Amino acid sequence: MELRCSVLLLALAATLSVAAAYDPLDPNGNITIKWDIMSWTPDGYVAVVTINNFQMYRHIMSPPGWTVGWTWAKKEVIWSMVGAQATEQGDCSKFKGNIPHCCKRTPAVVDLLPGVPYNQQIANCCRGGALAAYGQDPAAAVAAFQVSVGQAGTTNRTVKVPKNFTLLGPGPGYTCGPGKVVPSTVFLSPDRRRRTQALMTWNVTCTYSQHLASKYPSCCVSFSSFYNDTIVPCRNCACGCEHKTCVQGYSKRLAVTGKHGHNRDNKEAPLLQCTTHMCPVRVHWHVKLNYKEYWRAKIAITNFNYRTNYTQWTLVAQHPNLDNITEVFSFDYKPVVAYGSINDTAMFYGLKYFNDQLMEAGPRGNVQSEVLMRKDASTFTFKQGWAFPRKVYFNGDECQMPPPDAYPYLPNSAPPAAGAAAASLASMLVAFLVLLVMA
Repeated sequence: MELRCSVLLLALAATLSVAAAYDPLDPNGNITIKWDIMSWTPDGYVAVVTINNFQMYRHIMSPPGWTVGWTWAKKEVIWSMVGAQATEQGDCSKFKGNIPHCCKRTPAVVDLLPGVPYNQQIANCCRGGALAAYGQDPAAAVAAFQVSVGQAGTTNRTVKVPKNFTLLGPGPGYTCGPGKVVPSTVFLSPDRRRRTQALMTWNVTCTYSQHLASKYPSCCVSFSSFYNDTIVPCRNCACGCEHKTCVQGYSKRLAVTGKHGHNRDNKEAPLLQCTTHMCPVRVHWHVKLNYKEYWRAKIAITNFNYRTNYTQWTLVAQHPNLDNITEVFSFDYKPVVAYGSINDTAMFYGLKYFNDQLMEAGPRGNVQSEVLMRKDASTFTFKQGWAFPRKVYFNGDECQMPPPDAYPYLPNSAPPAAGAAAASLASMLVAFLVLLVMA
């Protein structure tokens, strides 16, 4: 019996761990790290490492950008790198003459900043670690660097794949699987008339879990509508109130401590504006207008973090009428179709050089747009909160929604408590009139 219980618990734990890294709106989203050995050297090889972001709406911002790490299987060293650098050299004291770029058994590699000399660059490098979402900008959803490895094997049989891969983007949240040898990558020449291939290739797949990234959500949602004066705010402490630092607007503390405090390890806590929800970002959905054949919603995103500008931000909303968008006025828009014909999810993001950066908390710390949707006569209604989204994601993280019973209701559809009171009052009035007539 005890053995059966243990097996069931292990199976449940495995299921939960897999489910935690599964995004139902982007079931195939992942970051794939590919190693292509391009040539052999006297004591190792030269490889091109490519990082592909196949997530539709989750990107990695700069600064500080991505960090890739691994553990060498033997006693390998990095002789040199192009397009990236190891954060620490390690102990290279046993080497005479040529000193390796990195001697650590567990190197951590970061992207180079824009503007480095051309002899330190390769294609798709040097963006400061920024990696765009595939659904937003496929051309910028790839990064690459070249690494020359020594004290390694010099044939396919003697090369050992590194292990224990890690990816920070920029903080925790990603879990990487083992490196798997796959068929060698094939390359086309610029004139596309000749094909070459890597000498050896292995892939590493990394998936994201919001539960691993943070104990609390990083955003919340509030609602309002033209047909009800009630504004439904974010829940109290929606993003957690414990151990959080906040300031009341512009204060002396903000002036003294400074607003910006990024570091590579992401240890600097956000400096938030004091609110009841204590979230870095709030998304407000306002049902604005009702036409005969259309209806209009306004979306406003507000930044309450004094230490972060959200570059290349993304907003994903799930709503049954998002399959019939007629116009989006000041955001870019793409449908997110994860399950064939089901088209109820949309990704919004800023217009390049206009509002693709959500500035730090303050007067300019917000972006907004309006969405015009055509009504579907068979489903459209304003009753029971239908006009509000089912799920909202900001930068790939799911936001805390208000409780369903707090949604704005139509004036002629009172909430249950009010309806019961009205019915009781009506019964008393009828009884009074009957008594009056009998008298």
